[in-house]
Amino acid sequence: MWSRDPWTGAITRGDVTVRGIMPEHQTSLISKLREANAEAFEGSDWVRVSAPGRLRGIRIKTMPYPGFPTDLQAQLMALMTRAEGTSRITETIFENRFMHVQELVRLGARIHLDGETATIEGVPRLKGAPVMATDLRASVSLVIAALAAEGETIVNRVYHLDRGFERLEQKLAACGAMIERLTG
Repeated sequence: MWSRDPWTGAITRGDVTVRGIMPEHQTSLISKLREANAEAFEGSDWVRVSAPGRLRGIRIKTMPYPGFPTDLQAQLMALMTRAEGTSRITETIFENRFMHVQELVRLGARIHLDGETATIEGVPRLKGAPVMATDLRASVSLVIAALAAEGETIVNRVYHLDRGFERLEQKLAACGAMIERLTG
């Protein structure tokens, strides 16, 4: 399967290959996926990610490159909602970067905020619900969580997604996701 993000393979316990990237620029992401018990294999311009077993909670702190990127913390948080145990994400780059937390909670996530740190208690399942996208990264984190949720999730205000993800529905559908864009 092909996708533009490795989270899809990990949160759905699928198997996704991301092509056209430079794995050497993704070392902090790949390292954290492995720490969370996902399998990650690298080639010259691709990364393959799967999570055949249960994910486990991890800790991250956003940092400038080559540290863990703030632009990926919302997606990692979505992934950690399904991990066994406790995860902690400390955001050191941007204030107010946890706007997606309340929307993940609507899906059944257990997340507690304390200043710049989010504590995520993994849950066995997420449940579909209507959610509201607040920015580009938060929006994609909601889509990632929705892929693992039971039932239907409607993500409102997807114009945020359109700013950074071309043809997201088609790409995820090619990976087996049941996803469609509603109008009106």
